[in-house]
Amino acid sequence: MRIVLLGAPGSGKGTQTDSIIERYGVSTVATGDLLRAEVAAGTDLGQRAKPYMDAGNLVPFDIVLGMIENAVRKLAQSNPKGFMMDGFPRDLPQAEALDKLLDKLGQPLDAVLFIDVDYEEIVKRLLGRGRADDNEDTIRNRLRVFEEKTAPLIDFYTKKGLLHTIKGTGTVEDIGQRIRAALDKIA
Repeated sequence: MRIVLLGAPGSGKGTQTDSIIERYGVSTVATGDLLRAEVAAGTDLGQRAKPYMDAGNLVPFDIVLGMIENAVRKLAQSNPKGFMMDGFPRDLPQAEALDKLLDKLGQPLDAVLFIDVDYEEIVKRLLGRGRADDNEDTIRNRLRVFEEKTAPLIDFYTKKGLLHTIKGTGTVEDIGQRIRAALDKIA
């Protein structure tokens, strides 16, 4: 099973990730983890990414895509149960490039789960966490960026017949049950 988990910041993606991994045995392809691992290992891609990371800048897309390709190739060998993309794709060009890459590797996506939560609910949730970077202006800016960059993926994956919208309100268990209902049909 190869899936992408989509949702605005604060929609509960991170909260649901561990239970998806546990239940379905998929591996996580998390771009942040991949970047740190490649840098630590001193690979060519890691050496190319390090100056951007050290400066606090976004790593160029071609480097990130190369790391994803390496990870998916390894997972195709080591975990036949599949993978879940975490933090990628974030915009339409990334989604299109990911589709081409996964098709080339014979590992096309099976599903895209979109955890749908009203933005005002997200603001309340994130303000309730009490983190220093979770002030209302910052949260609303992150939601605006999500709306501009990532929300178009909802239509993109709907047209491909891959999107499953999950109502992201209620208890963690309620949301988990909705996710399991969607994924059990695919598994």
